Amino acid sequence: MALNILKLCVGCESIPDLESWIEETRLLHKRLGRPYRQVHTTRMVPKRIDEIVGEGSLYWVIKGRIAARQRIEAIEPFTGEDGISRCHLVLEPEVVPVQLRPCRPFQGWRYLTAADAPKDITAGDSPEDMPEPMREELRALGLL
Repeated sequence: MALNILKLCVGCESIPDLESWIEETRLLHKRLGRPYRQVHTTRMVPKRIDEIVGEGSLYWVIKGRIAARQRIEAIEPFTGEDGISRCHLVLEPEVVPVQLRPCRPFQGWRYLTAADAPKDITAGDSPEDMPEPMREELRALGLL
């Protein structure tokens, strides 16, 4: 069973905002003539790498809710120039929206089991197939 990572997407306002960050980075690499891989760097290296890579995902908390995920293709530990251990989470660039779930703030990242992970939103799901701004407004009105 896949193990996932849960992390705050600090400064991100929405899933489209996250997707635009990814696209901006991809375009920057293209302009600079560099090969592109989407990488998120984190300070702590997961101990359970074998349970995560390939089938696990990075679940993003956006504005206090688990909102989306990206599959983790690789985890690459390294030591920075400052001598501090870190790791690159190599992510599949596709962002998959998930059923929104409240999540309190925390530092760093947390493990998230497959049983506890929110389900993906698929076409035809309601009300998640509504545009995100509409869902936000309905949620603010207490209708969702």
